[in-house]
Amino acid sequence: MDAKLRALAERLLGKPLEALSERDRRVLKRVAEKATISRDLSVEHGSLGARVADRVAAFGGSWTFIFLFFAVLVVWVVLNAVLLMAPPDPYPFVFLNLILSMVAAFQAPVIMMSQNRQAEKDREAAAHDYEVNLKSELEIMRLHEKIDDMRMVAIEGRFKELEGRLDEIAAALRNPPQV
Repeated sequence: MDAKLRALAERLLGKPLEALSERDRRVLKRVAEKATISRDLSVEHGSLGARVADRVAAFGGSWTFIFLFFAVLVVWVVLNAVLLMAPPDPYPFVFLNLILSMVAAFQAPVIMMSQNRQAEKDREAAAHDYEVNLKSELEIMRLHEKIDDMRMVAIEGRFKELEGRLDEIAAALRNPPQV
């Protein structure tokens, strides 16, 4: 197998096997084994905290959250400004400001964790795309080689056929038929 990989590396990539990255060697090995390289990247992975961060960020960045948060703010303002005689936030919404600051303080790091996780997923997807594209390119190169070999065999057969015809013509010219 090692000799086959070395030959493929030289023939398809024009580099010795040792000069290839680990990822390129893995792809070349899959080409040699005629095995698939693609895999499902949508499978959830990561810690519970990372998955929770994704869910919180998904909800915190949605129209549902915006509408609910707006509704809570409107209710708070209406209750404190109009309806209640002894509002829980008697000064111009200082407690509301504290609550909003605390929500932002917790939401920002969670969103950043989710963005970091998404960036990692994007890097993994890009690496996977590279491997799939490289394997496809190598397989196409192998197909070109096969087609070129088939064409050479066909051309050589045609040349032999033409040589035979030329020999027949030369023999006919040397020995013209008698009339």
